[in-house]
Amino acid sequence: MSPFKALSVFVFVCFLSVYGSGCGENQSPDEKPVLYLFSDTVTNQSGYKNQKGEVVIPAGKYGFCFTDTFSKYAIVAGKDGKLMGINQEEKKLYEVFKFDNGPDAPSEGLFRILEGGKFGYADMQSGEVVISPQFDCAYPFEGGRAKVAKGCKSVADGENTVWEGGDWFFVNKKGEKVAQ
Repeated sequence: MSPFKALSVFVFVCFLSVYGSGCGENQSPDEKPVLYLFSDTVTNQSGYKNQKGEVVIPAGKYGFCFTDTFSKYAIVAGKDGKLMGINQEEKKLYEVFKFDNGPDAPSEGLFRILEGGKFGYADMQSGEVVISPQFDCAYPFEGGRAKVAKGCKSVADGENTVWEGGDWFFVNKKGEKVAQ
């Protein structure tokens, strides 16, 4: 793992440690028990254990586990390298947009998700989709709104990808079009 990728993963895991993904502190009886990230130091793989220390999701089942405290959802990398949000039944909730070799960093409580090549947004606390995937391109939220587009295209620019063309506009956290 490159030093930059390792730093990106470390920063994201620290972010989830501080802000949580639903840490389960005041857990109601109908909530799932909290699972905790563990690492197998021999294989350098990770998985999840319950509060009793029992393995619930074995190390190595996923390419990498990004969420340290798993109650409502976790972000993991599949064996194909795609990032996804899963629930405790390990049902895929959505694909998570990959940015700088790791999951999209939440901005104003939301992070970008993908479905069928379209962008939407999910809530970092609950993991629930708050704006369904419908945009061809989408930036993180800033100042209560996000710049999105329909009809834009991703174009490879050497090592990076850029977005070109399309009808660009802003949306609020409900996905409603707002003034610039």
